[in-house]
Amino acid sequence: MSETHAEYADAWGEQEPPQPPATPATATGTAAVTPADAADAARLVSFGLQPKLLPARDAEYGELLRRYREDPPFARLADAVATGLGLVVLEVSPRAGMAVTAGEDSVFAVRMGDYARRASTDSADRFLHGLAHLAVAATAFPRPEDLADDAYIGRLTVNGVDAFVRQACLRLEQRAEEQGENTDPASDAPGLEAAWRIYARRSATGATKDARRLAGSTTGIVGKAAAFLTDSGFLQRTGDEGGGSYRTTARYQLQVRDMAGSAAMAELLELGVVPVSDGSATLLPPPEGDDLELAAGAGLPFHP
Repeated sequence: MSETHAEYADAWGEQEPPQPPATPATATGTAAVTPADAADAARLVSFGLQPKLLPARDAEYGELLRRYREDPPFARLADAVATGLGLVVLEVSPRAGMAVTAGEDSVFAVRMGDYARRASTDSADRFLHGLAHLAVAATAFPRPEDLADDAYIGRLTVNGVDAFVRQACLRLEQRAEEQGENTDPASDAPGLEAAWRIYARRSATGATKDARRLAGSTTGIVGKAAAFLTDSGFLQRTGDEGGGSYRTTARYQLQVRDMAGSAAMAELLELGVVPVSDGSATLLPPPEGDDLELAAGAGLPFHP
């Protein structure tokens, strides 16, 4: 070996091992996605599936939220993770965090039949549970401008929601009498048209001897809906008056806004009882074959 080659070999042996090439740049000039980026994006989506958690109360959540808003490639990656899980991103903001809702085929979707069967096996009761969710949303956001205003906070009570539904039932009864309809609705009648008799005939309270309302009473059904929405981060309980009083959250406003054009909402509009709303996004209508199915397109909130 020549002296020159020996010096070259000695110099090579003293150098640090060769490093892997730098991460290649994408066509936009930004660094390619790394496993760490994917993990962070999935972590942000996981925060979004915890509806009671607010970015202001969790430093990691707040930092990932800031990154989403300031780093477009990371935002696209987080959106892709959500889409792959069957989720729809409604909004990403300091007020709502990463607000997501489950699509119909998502593993996170909860169907109305499954929700209602926890309280009752009666098919009529399952329908009334869906009607209660619809009424809570309509009571919380009674005007189009309420849904459009990010600063608006809806307020409701269990007894007030029950009174709202009974008003709608009365309006339907009056319309049926004016049109000379019989007491048994046609099989193809809209969902609310077929339901008013069931709700109107049900006891409002049916309180037990110790003053507890029965689960199968209409206020019991509305109370269950309100409790479910509270557990899901859509409502916050504010007191006991009126059978339980509640205020809405930013996440619930987004859910209701997303579903405000549903068929069930259109029926309420026709009644003239309330100008706007529907339940939010993903307690889905029962599968075909369930009795007393909600009107097509009626969406209701989900619990991850």
